[in-house]
Amino acid sequence: MIDEDIDKKIEELNKQNDSYAKENGFRLNPDQETVKRIARGLLENERKHGQKYCPCRRITGDKEADAKNICPCVYHRQELEADGHCLCLLFVK
Repeated sequence: MIDEDIDKKIEELNKQNDSYAKENGFRLNPDQETVKRIARGLLENERKHGQKYCPCRRITGDKEADAKNICPCVYHRQELEADGHCLCLLFVK
């Protein structure tokens, strides 16, 4: 039962992230396992810390400083432009 709940949450989160990506001219990583792993990390951070902090970013505990790391983080556009993907590989060009 718990796995089904997590799978539903991951599916819903991935739909939201996919819509966000399409609206902004990029896409989700085509590697579904990577996307699922990142979604699990986002949901785990939300459970532990109250926000969907990017799993590739360090959480300091300072809510104001950490706000920039809530997915989609403030860095993702610059990273997409420079590298073709964001640091955690959720979004790609």
